[in-house]
Amino acid sequence: MIKKMLLAVLSLSLLVFFAGCSKSVRYTEEEIKTFPDEIKENVRKGQIALGMSPEQVRYAWGAPDSIKFLEAFENKSREEWTYSFKETLNVITYKVLLFYDGKLIYIK
Repeated sequence: MIKKMLLAVLSLSLLVFFAGCSKSVRYTEEEIKTFPDEIKENVRKGQIALGMSPEQVRYAWGAPDSIKFLEAFENKSREEWTYSFKETLNVITYKVLLFYDGKLIYIK
């Protein structure tokens, strides 16, 4: 009886874990149809690249965990986006993106 309960709990835990790791579609083909082919392919693969707009990054990675609106530089907007990614059960990595004048210029 205890083994069956433990197996049920383990199975449920794995189901919840893997469901949380699955990628959901964050866009429709109609929404990205005007993007250049390379950008469309990045979005489909869930990848980002320098030069992408905030909209394109959102389609590729979804909404960031946080956004900081930084002081403008040379009258151009600057934003810092932070994403967290669960690598394993106990390891979370962070990616910081910097947009300048509506373009991704830095990934750390």
